[in-house]
Parts: sequence; structure tokens; C-alpha cells
Amino acid sequence: MPLLPFSSQGLENGQAKLAVLIDADNTQAAIIEGLLAEVAKYGVASVKRIYGDWTSTNLRSWKDKLLEYAIQPIQQFAYTSGKNATDSAMIIDAMDLLYSDKLDGFCIVSSDSDFTRLASRLRESGLMVYGFGEKKTPRSFVSVCDKFIYTEILRDVQEEEDDTKAAAPVRKEFKVDHKLLKLLHDTVDDLADESGWAYLGGIGQKITNRSSEFDPRNYGFKKLADLFRAIPQFETEERVQENSSGRQIYIRWKRSSRSKA
Repeated sequence: MPLLPFSSQGLENGQAKLAVLIDADNTQAAIIEGLLAEVAKYGVASVKRIYGDWTSTNLRSWKDKLLEYAIQPIQQFAYTSGKNATDSAMIIDAMDLLYSDKLDGFCIVSSDSDFTRLASRLRESGLMVYGFGEKKTPRSFVSVCDKFIYTEILRDVQEEEDDTKAAAPVRKEFKVDHKLLKLLHDTVDDLADESGWAYLGGIGQKITNRSSEFDPRNYGFKKLADLFRAIPQFETEERVQENSSGRQIYIRWKRSSRSKA
């Protein structure tokens, strides 16, 4: 998965500085290891805060994780029943960080659509916004992020690691839907040369620009190349790099399938 660009000047060791803000009311503690590992792909988690009413027993599963992963808990009492004060606290903090810290982006961890306007505002200021939430997350929030990662795949990573010693997982037969096929085909077509081949290295970022929630892991594949190999309408080719022992992967829509696109 290619890293997305950043535009600010707040770099730490040459990496983007990110603020990770977690809505404890809408996020399960089981994802924290996978979450921070995912964040590390995009930059350094310079700020790690989690919001909720820590006097409530509902957040008990989070309390053991806070010290282990150096996450700062922010107390927010539920003053009114049925009203989510946590959202307001996160939004206020995000705006304070926007104006007081040299950050390159924000990681907003929640499945709540209330953060849609916040994500939009942060992007308007030139910062990258990475969203994390369950598949039930409203489309409005998913679409406004530069990149959105479904947290179900973060739990799956940990479960796969736990199951490795017992037995190798058996992959079900993969069936591609029309929407995914069109997304991949259009992206390859945009980048293809005269012979129809497109370099895989540029495809991932181009797909993310079209669909913020796209991730090969959503379909059971760790790498984008593996997803393409599983779709019969595409063919792949490995080419030896000049002056290097490495190989580059190219993708092409099969000639026999072009009329069916």
C-alpha cells in the first residue's frame, strides 16, 4: 500500500507527524495493536489521545491498553443522556491541534458520521486525514477522508497471526463484483501505455484517489498484486529492473476481456 503525500512542514525524522484521536465510545479495544501498526505506515503518531467517560464501566476493556500503548485518556462526562459529549471534545481538541501543532495529518478513529465536517475542515487546511471505522460507518465520513481503513481488517490481522500456529487459513473462492472490477479496470486504463500495460506502483495511489476506502485486505488479500492475480480479467507481468536485481509488476486488462468492460 503506497503512502499518501503530506504537505506540511512538521516532519519528524523525515516522516509525517500525525495526531491519532480515538472515539472510545465507537471503537473496540481489540483493534489497538493493528490500528497503531497501520498508522505507522503513514507516519509517526506524535499525538495519541482517546476520548470517553472513564468513570463508566463500558470502557473497562480500554483501560489496560492506555499505559501499554502510551495513549492519553481524555475524560469527558456524559452530561446528558442520549447526547455524545465525546464527539464535541474530540472536535475541539482537533481544532486546537490544528492551530497549535505542526502536524501533517490526523487519524480519526470512529464509526460516527459526526466527524464528517471535521475531516473536511482539516483537509481544507491542507492536512491529510486518515479515517478508521467499522463497515457500518456512514458513507459521508468515509468519502471525505483521504484514506479510510475499515477496522475489521485490523482485527483480522491479529486473528490470522493467532491462528498461524494452529493451521494455515483456507481462502474461500474469490468472486469479484462489477463495482470493484470497473474501479480496477478504469484505473489501469488511465495509467496504461500503448500496449495496455500499467505499472503496479502507480495503480494503488490512483485507486485511492478514486475510492478512499479501497484496500485489498477488504477482499482477503494482503497485497494489491495478489488481488489482481485472483481476477481472471487481468494479466500480470514481472519485469527485471535495469541495473537492479529487483522486479517490477505490470498489470493489463486481458485482450479477450476488453469488449466486456
